[in-house]
Amino acid sequence: MFQQIGDLIKNWLLKTGLSEEMSGVITDYSGLLIVLLLAWISYYIAKRLIIKFTHILVKKSKTNWDDILHENKVFKRLAYFAPAIIIYFSTPYVIPDYTFTKNVINLILNIYMVVMAIVLISAFLNAIQGIYANYEISKTRPIKGYIQVFKIIIIIIGSIIVISSLLGKSPTTLLLSLGTLSAVLMLVFKDPILGFVGGIQLTANNMVKIGDWISMPKYGADGTVTDISLTTVKVQNWDKTITTIPTYTLVTDYFQNWRGMEESGGRRIMRSINIDMTSVEFCTAEMLEDFRRIQTIKAYIEKRDKEIEAYNKKHSIDNSVLVNGRRQTNLGVFRAYLKEYLKNKNEIHTGMTFLVRQLQPTENGIPMQIYVFSRIQAWAKYEDVQSDIFDHILAVIPHFKLRVFQNPSGADFRSLGKAMAKSKEKT
Repeated sequence: MFQQIGDLIKNWLLKTGLSEEMSGVITDYSGLLIVLLLAWISYYIAKRLIIKFTHILVKKSKTNWDDILHENKVFKRLAYFAPAIIIYFSTPYVIPDYTFTKNVINLILNIYMVVMAIVLISAFLNAIQGIYANYEISKTRPIKGYIQVFKIIIIIIGSIIVISSLLGKSPTTLLLSLGTLSAVLMLVFKDPILGFVGGIQLTANNMVKIGDWISMPKYGADGTVTDISLTTVKVQNWDKTITTIPTYTLVTDYFQNWRGMEESGGRRIMRSINIDMTSVEFCTAEMLEDFRRIQTIKAYIEKRDKEIEAYNKKHSIDNSVLVNGRRQTNLGVFRAYLKEYLKNKNEIHTGMTFLVRQLQPTENGIPMQIYVFSRIQAWAKYEDVQSDIFDHILAVIPHFKLRVFQNPSGADFRSLGKAMAKSKEKT
């Protein structure tokens, strides 16, 4: 066909008065232009056919993997190979006597085919990642880092093939010569290599996954992991900012993962309130009678009172002096009240660590610490539970004849000054 078209063009050119040699050159290169035109048409037809075929396939198929392949344009990119194939097989017939031109075209085609192969493989790897993301295991074993490593390897291999084509050398020879540049390559790809190693360790040891709440103060990260790639881990902080952390630092540096708290079913409440030591005293009969009116600790007061009374009788204790024998204190009754109050609160997880304890007294009073776990883990609701507990504690403390320790404020000093002024006026 090309020969017939070429003869027609050449005869027409000869009739116009051109020389035999010039007519032959123009005829040959005209054939090359026709090949290029056919190549473009073949790309257009292939693209249309592939799009139409894949659309029907995706529409009828019940699986979603073909949808993902279609979204990542894997099928569409196959059309890029059609013009290259047309040109590759047609060129020897169109310009058989132009060795230099054929070599240049073949070189360009080789580079084009390698680049298109890289593009196709990259799209296919993206599709694999998308398909894998639909499985539950992807949340604990992300493969984005591995996909990126494969892409880098494919790009390196493609680059070596392209360079070897341009230099006219075998890829094996080029690889051997690159051995001397290994130190430079290690330096250039230091972060991807470290990220790859770090990603393997993170995945193998299940140290962090997408959706985990992590804290890494060194990098200002405190929030949810949204992405794990070859070189970086993205964390969306609670203020909606994004912090990017090098992947390898999650292996070499300290970070805190709150996943254990989320999986345990509870979130810790650990907070103290300071009691004024001067307000602690033995309970008198009148105080105990008042405490019995508090339903939460009525049973405790009666039980404890019987135990103390039996002990004191057994040891013939003189009850006229409160220091003798065993006695209840308002602080001890208050601690018992807090335990019962928290046990009866539905939001508190009694199956986990449950402590109401006194810490070491300091110049700021006696710290009464609440160390329990909330069933509610959502941040806002958790804070509401914690606040409700301490709102109640602050309100009930005066009922136990106790005072919260608080450093004197400016208002306290002003009140004291006014009281002293009034006292001077009276005198």
